[in-house]
Amino acid sequence: MTCFTKLVFLLFLLVLVGECRKHKLGRRRRWTGPVEVHKHGTQLSKSIDGTKTRKLKTEQLLRVDDHDFTMRPAFAGPAVPVGVDVQVESLDSISEVDMDFTMTLYLRHYWKDERLSFPSSTNKSMTFDGRLVKKIWVPDVFFVHSKRSFIHDTTTDNIMLRVFPDGHVLYSLRVTVTAACNMDFSRFPLDSQTCTLELESYAYTDEDLMLYWKSGDESLSTDDRISLSQFLIQKFHTTSRLAFYSSTGWYNRLYINFTLRRHIFFFLLQTYFPATLMVMLSWVSFWIDRRAVPARVSLGITTVLTMSTIITGVNASMPRVSYIKAVDIYLWVSFVFVFLSVLEYAAVNYLTTVKDGKDRKLREKAREQVKIIFSAAKSLPCTCGMSHTRTMMLDGTYSEADTNSLAGYTQAPMVPEEPEKQERMVVHLSLDSESTGTKKKGLRGFSIIHSTHAIDTYSRMIFPGAYIIFNLIYWSVYC
Repeated sequence: MTCFTKLVFLLFLLVLVGECRKHKLGRRRRWTGPVEVHKHGTQLSKSIDGTKTRKLKTEQLLRVDDHDFTMRPAFAGPAVPVGVDVQVESLDSISEVDMDFTMTLYLRHYWKDERLSFPSSTNKSMTFDGRLVKKIWVPDVFFVHSKRSFIHDTTTDNIMLRVFPDGHVLYSLRVTVTAACNMDFSRFPLDSQTCTLELESYAYTDEDLMLYWKSGDESLSTDDRISLSQFLIQKFHTTSRLAFYSSTGWYNRLYINFTLRRHIFFFLLQTYFPATLMVMLSWVSFWIDRRAVPARVSLGITTVLTMSTIITGVNASMPRVSYIKAVDIYLWVSFVFVFLSVLEYAAVNYLTTVKDGKDRKLREKAREQVKIIFSAAKSLPCTCGMSHTRTMMLDGTYSEADTNSLAGYTQAPMVPEEPEKQERMVVHLSLDSESTGTKKKGLRGFSIIHSTHAIDTYSRMIFPGAYIIFNLIYWSVYC
């Protein structure tokens, strides 16, 4: 019996030794890579990869499951200070029609949450992406008066969370926001606009969360390459104040203010120069003959329609404000000048027509009087001894002076009574050759001068002078 027991015990030892050898051999076969050999031939031991060592999960290290992160830090205690700084990446667009602006920026929050503190021998922070943000408490900052906003998600959500061993947290995200901007266009396009981006906590009042600029004005940084086509960015600055809501209370609000000054050169080329040229073109009609009705009317209508097109084009790119803009004053005054040039020709044409009617009546009256005179002159004695007697009423063309010279004659048939009176009448109608030539030259000069109406003559000086005075006043007030 004793020998049998010894035999069984010996077999058990042999089996145990064999299993141990298999286990050691299996552990040696796990590494199949080449063994590094030193240049002198000595074998080097493989360095240990720290990333393959087993560590605690992030949730376990930060004790996320041990706390209720739906409540703010130091709940029921003093307000949590949350510092904010902003880096403006780009100012994408300014819309006058919608009265808003679009901005892309990096928004960073700083606060301390002791629930996220963790032990660390090196005192180094840990950085996480946006997946951890959903499991912890973060400030509920939103943009006041924003129309649209989104967090960039290419290639992943542009969110960064950095936790320090003492519980300090840095929360950064890249946002594009479109916000309203109350613009005043009373001096457009010679205006400057100040727009504001406002940040505020949505749920927490100033008793629970104290929002402030982390480094004052230095909390706002901008890229020097930011530029806009129509505006010059003059200044960025920050302010803060309390905002009151009657139903919820007081909230800390942060402001990002920036001032924009509009470039005037574009509007000089597209609006002011064309309007000025149209006004000057309307003055050309003052030098055109007053009897050239088609030329002057077509020129006036063309300038009026062109000014209407310019005014319509400018207002199409502007909001429908209820006050007068600076560009409206210039364009409408220019339109009035163009329209007055059309009315000026209407007055000239009317007065010319009235005067031609009067002249026509005088000519007809004089023609009748001359016929009576010549019919009476037939019964007079021969005037062969009289030199160069002027014969009137050959072609019916004579001046108003000739008509007035005959106005003293009556239309009744003249019967010669005495030879002396007949002689005097013939002498009165006779002119010598020298006086006749002088009178013809005077009539020709009078017709040339009279082709230009007095209103046209005065308009050539009044219209340009008044427009120059208007421009001096306009640019001195708005520039």
